Amino acid sequence: MRQCLTSDQGGYYTRQTAGHDQFGANGDFVTSPEISQVFGELAGIWLYTEWLAQGRSGKVQIIEVGPGRGTLMDDVLRTISSFKPFAQSVEAIYMIEASDHLRKQQAKLLSGTEEPEAFELGWRAPCKYIPNCTVVWCEDLRFVPKEETSTPFILAHEFFDALPIHVFQNVANSTIPAASKTITADGPMTPKTGPQAPQNRWHELVVAPIHESQMPTSPTEDDGSPHPEFHLTVSKTPTPHSLYLPQTSDRYKALANTTDAIIEISPESLSYIGDFAVRIGGANAHTATTQTPIPADASINPKSKPVPNFQKPKPSGAALILDYGPASTIPANTLRGIRSHRPCSPFVSAGLVDISADVDFVALAEAALDASPGVEVHGPVEQAYFLSTLGITERAERLLKAAADEETKQRLETAVQRLVDRGPTGMGRIYKAMAVVPHVEGTAVRRPVGFGGSVVDMFKAQGR
Repeated sequence: MRQCLTSDQGGYYTRQTAGHDQFGANGDFVTSPEISQVFGELAGIWLYTEWLAQGRSGKVQIIEVGPGRGTLMDDVLRTISSFKPFAQSVEAIYMIEASDHLRKQQAKLLSGTEEPEAFELGWRAPCKYIPNCTVVWCEDLRFVPKEETSTPFILAHEFFDALPIHVFQNVANSTIPAASKTITADGPMTPKTGPQAPQNRWHELVVAPIHESQMPTSPTEDDGSPHPEFHLTVSKTPTPHSLYLPQTSDRYKALANTTDAIIEISPESLSYIGDFAVRIGGANAHTATTQTPIPADASINPKSKPVPNFQKPKPSGAALILDYGPASTIPANTLRGIRSHRPCSPFVSAGLVDISADVDFVALAEAALDASPGVEVHGPVEQAYFLSTLGITERAERLLKAAADEETKQRLETAVQRLVDRGPTGMGRIYKAMAVVPHVEGTAVRRPVGFGGSVVDMFKAQGR
């Protein structure tokens, strides 16, 4: 998934193909910020409510991972600029982007230039919405400085679904042969225990070429697309990942004897959400040196070194995750491709097809709580509930009153309905929102707006 999506040799997000855009009606898929400006405006309102609830803290960092064309951040910053005290507290905006092509689109939208200035952390340009504030582009989150007194507000919209996953299937009567060697990145690995009795074990689903005898006789699929040349197949013996990763959570252990059970695990996702939590609440002792992986081919060196036992005198900031996946179950069989708004095999046309998998929100919550004692997690809640609580109906009504013609009104009504549609495949139901916010020991739990809390509750908690 990483190679197909972000390789510098034609990755889906890092390539630049004349006349083709990944996003929007003329691309492969449409995201919520592209559907309506209201989505990004409400995300900006949510950040503002959190800033107020946390006592109007200073030294605010606004960070977005996987920012696409920059549409979401553009609407967020435009909204924030209307709240002058909040806007004045923003020290810097960080865009975590690996694609040079997308970085230029973002810079044009947020700063009015396609050529931001290169410097030691990446690239930078003035923010067109907030005076004396800089937009900084980094190739990886690890380049963003961790500061004990900073207040990081982190946005992750359709980010985790694009991170690599491992898929495992529970196999009955599985054995580990004596002295069997498994090839790993560090060389062959030989078990120290010798042969083991047959029992249920996890085997990894690995990508393998399809044998010509299994290939269909027709030249193409029914829709005219090429047949996949690869598929997922169960490994013959356990792999290092299958021996370790399913032991990292009681949720996986509970399925240890369930033959044919399938689970998906994304270690990179857990690493990122752990980094979010540490920035907000400080590190647990056993996770103090945990860091998000830095790409081996990164063109700059990180100036933000891992901070041993990084602590914050007072937890502050928040992370808002907006993505799709089940609310409580472990994802299974969700690896997919999409091209031209139609589902397709993830094993065709590498670099030309978007590849994703469902997000395991419970795993993200567990990882965040494990990484930091200073955070709490709220959600996931359905996108329809989250947006409705933040006032999508009221905002849409104001825009409708200001609409110039019936066509504009119809387009707005359709867009808003699409965002909150709770039908079987509706975005309002499939997409979820989850928040990581500060936890202060000895104080009552404060539900954020959109997660059971309200603006009225927020002001009551502040004694106003």
